[in-house]
Amino acid sequence: PKARRRTLFSTPRTQNARLDRTIPPLLATLLCCNLSLLLVLATMSRLHRPPYVDPTTNICFDCDNSDYEGWLTKQSMWLKDWRRRYFILKGSKLFFAKSEHDAPHGMIDLSTCTTVKSADLKSRKRNSFEISTHETTFLIYADTEKEKDDWIGSVGRAIVRCSSTYQRETSSGGGPGGGAAAAGGGGGGQNRDYGEPGDDDDDSVYSNDSNNPYFN
Repeated sequence: PKARRRTLFSTPRTQNARLDRTIPPLLATLLCCNLSLLLVLATMSRLHRPPYVDPTTNICFDCDNSDYEGWLTKQSMWLKDWRRRYFILKGSKLFFAKSEHDAPHGMIDLSTCTTVKSADLKSRKRNSFEISTHETTFLIYADTEKEKDDWIGSVGRAIVRCSSTYQRETSSGGGPGGGAAAAGGGGGGQNRDYGEPGDDDDDSVYSNDSNNPYFN
């Protein structure tokens, strides 16, 4: 009976010992599952963004590996209401979509743009700026003044890179500064000014002028 009693009382200890041996592998399995789930989520977050398809030409534009991107609020062309959009700048194209992972539904070709500058007075919105072509002006505002300045700078540099003057200077090895100065000094340069004098909303007008230190 004593031996039997000892066996009965030792059974919970045996079960506890078995649990002690079982719990660590179980925890390790759960940890591995969680790490795998995190890896899957991280991979999903890096999935390729759908391309923009031009409705006129059906040309697909890759929107991955952007130069700059973020949320802005844009005035619609027809209804003139304000709509929050996710903007993606890549090369000479500025795309916008309804969300960060949606396919862009619109594009601004910066190679046709002449001006990017502050537009708080024109739009009656704080932290706003405009991107203008010869036919159209896009009014946009950012959440903060810093974001506005960053966007004006990024778009301004993209416009300058699209200019024939910049491309000619770069191909000749003169750089965007020296070649423009030489062309201007000779009186025959085709240096375009990305901002009409007297038409600024404030001083935040960016051009490819060689004297503009922003682009040096």
